[in-house]
Amino acid sequence: MIGLIQRVSSAEVRIDGAVVGAIGRGILVFIAVTHGDTPASAERLLERVLSYRVFADADGRMNLSTRDIGGGLLLVPQFTLAADTTKGTRAGFSKAAPPEAAQRLFGHLRDAAQRSYAPVSAGVFGAAMQVSLVNDGPVTFWLETG
Repeated sequence: MIGLIQRVSSAEVRIDGAVVGAIGRGILVFIAVTHGDTPASAERLLERVLSYRVFADADGRMNLSTRDIGGGLLLVPQFTLAADTTKGTRAGFSKAAPPEAAQRLFGHLRDAAQRSYAPVSAGVFGAAMQVSLVNDGPVTFWLETG
């Protein structure tokens, strides 16, 4: 699984003009499911996302996690992160999991997050979403699990 995390001051997801997910200070995570990912991959990514130290401590160093600050978590499915861009001018998606498997694993990740942490919001798998965010820093990291 791939998670592109961005430290945000705020973020929201809209579908057809309606807000379906929003957070204040926290992290926005764009999620891609790749071939071979499992529920264990999703749980490992969630643990890494919630524990990844991206917020400043009293000394201004990135030593605090989303859990440490009680920040929001916004999960957004984005299969294009699994794109192969090594050749040509059009991305290939052979690394991405089939839609049914990806939807199931994104749902597993979302449900696990909602059971173990709050506040959690999420986008909708397969929907045309508009994502707005204020990237704080900017701070962005690419995380992968197998």
